[in-house]
Amino acid sequence: MSEGQFKGQSKGQSAPSRSRWASLAVLSSGLLMTIIDGNIVTVAMPSIQSDLGFSAPGLAWVVNSYLIAFGGLLLLAGRLGDLVGRKRMFVWGLALFTAASVLCGVATDQGVLIAARAVQGVGGAMTSAVVLGMLVALFPEPREQAKAIAVFSAVGAAGGALGTFLGGALTETLNWHWIFLINLPIGVVALVAAVRILSNDRGTGIGGGADYPGAALITGALMLTVYTIVGSAEHGTSATLGLAALSLALYAAFAARQARAARPLLRLRVFRSRSLTGANAVQIAMIAGMYGFQYIGALYFQRVLGYGELKTGFAFLPAPVVIGVLMLSVSARLIGRFGPYRPLLAGLTLITAGLALLGRLPADGSYVTDVLPPMILLGAGFAAAMPAVTGLAMSGVREEDAGLASGLFNTTQVVGGSLGLAVLTTLAASRTEGLLADGGRTLAATADGYRLAFWVATGIAALGLAVAATVLRPGRRPAVTVEPTPGHREAAAVRSAR
Repeated sequence: MSEGQFKGQSKGQSAPSRSRWASLAVLSSGLLMTIIDGNIVTVAMPSIQSDLGFSAPGLAWVVNSYLIAFGGLLLLAGRLGDLVGRKRMFVWGLALFTAASVLCGVATDQGVLIAARAVQGVGGAMTSAVVLGMLVALFPEPREQAKAIAVFSAVGAAGGALGTFLGGALTETLNWHWIFLINLPIGVVALVAAVRILSNDRGTGIGGGADYPGAALITGALMLTVYTIVGSAEHGTSATLGLAALSLALYAAFAARQARAARPLLRLRVFRSRSLTGANAVQIAMIAGMYGFQYIGALYFQRVLGYGELKTGFAFLPAPVVIGVLMLSVSARLIGRFGPYRPLLAGLTLITAGLALLGRLPADGSYVTDVLPPMILLGAGFAAAMPAVTGLAMSGVREEDAGLASGLFNTTQVVGGSLGLAVLTTLAASRTEGLLADGGRTLAATADGYRLAFWVATGIAALGLAVAATVLRPGRRPAVTVEPTPGHREAAAVRSAR
């Protein structure tokens, strides 16, 4: 670690509490913008299709172009944040995301909108990739860090539901253009606050890990992975398997490159951390199930219960309320008292139970009796699990690799969400089409397809629970010890002195 980097870190650790929490507010506002944007588009898709004349396959690219750029660049953006400075990467990303949002909002052409969404994805990746690395540097003490992560996670969860609600409200009351234009005032305020409040950090310098061939390989591999997942229904089985094989080949070439590169982009030693690798694997399963609930749930509200866009947005509000209240009042205390392992297992158990209950949704279901109870279980489970898995993913990571670990954690979120949506929507559609071909009624066949999707989501969540219970169980000695950050060493010294 360079002297300048060490000084920057020390300054962050000794900064007044008010300054650190103000910095957390700025980082959370950047996250909120990207989370809202990722969900706000979903509800407005029919209006966008009608206004710009998209075909059904073409409309998918309004979402896919964002996801491919966002998911493909997260790891690279996180590493570049370590090299050029995380504040600089965060600010640049925020500015690019805001400018691209305005371009999306004024778009009157299909190509312009799709291109602007891709640029949004680039800005979102730059902003999101470094946030967790900055957060753990700001709050090195374990109890404060657990509280900060709980606040950060609550903002992210609230942003998901808020995006769905705002998408319906703005589309119905104004038009779809405003789902993007709303980012302009939010982005400007967040940008000014970031420049004024966030502490400067130098990074290790671009020469400390600028492996350009490796950057090209991993970015191509991640983009191709997301493209393969989100377009699996359109590609067909043979093409999807071919693209998946090509993705694996690119990953293998990247790993071989990093093993022998003098200045690797990704130090492969980070994967020796059982907590980091296991937590990211658990997150893929957890997010796949939760994204399934959000997307399939919205379809159930609209196509089975007959809800409009605005009513659908209101129907989701209990989930973020439960998540926000529990994360801010309970989650950090549980993690501080019991550690992250037991709250993670409890949360994943509740998520699995909630998805299993959704697997019983009838065609003539009631929101209060059939949807609300499992929604509350899912909210409570996510409130317990998300801060715990976030803390585990960032624990034991060296300071110079914190941006990389943050980018990796955000990447597995995108992969998990994309994978969950691709698998669950394809299964639901296939089940419904099969029942209709056999003469089934539309409403009953649609509901049956959604029930199948929720049962599969239950299995995915249960798999995440099994991985967490075995891989992340405390007390097991990892094969290779990963050097803790200075902040964790100081905290351990304080506890030993007590």
